[in-house]
Amino acid sequence: MINELSKTTLGKFRIIAFLEGCSFLLFSLTMPLKYFFGFTKPNYFVGMLHGILFLSYIILLLIVAFNFKWSLQKLVLSFVVSLIPFGTFWADKKLFNKKVAIS
Repeated sequence: MINELSKTTLGKFRIIAFLEGCSFLLFSLTMPLKYFFGFTKPNYFVGMLHGILFLSYIILLLIVAFNFKWSLQKLVLSFVVSLIPFGTFWADKKLFNKKVAIS
């Protein structure tokens, strides 16, 4: 399935959205390690990974929105969900699948 998704810009965007959502959720594990136990390395690496994935998400979001002529409302909603835990997972089902993305 990943091989099939990686062939299109929308597919690449969906993969990055999933990975970005996972990295966001990893903070729920690394933040307690940092603040309660003083173990900062995991938070540093997850933070760096999340930053790279978030920037990739934003760049691909703009490309996909332009290519599919998404409305400003859909573009803004797609950005806002990236700021909410589990938001990108919801958006993959409701906004980013082919049936919805093409329309």
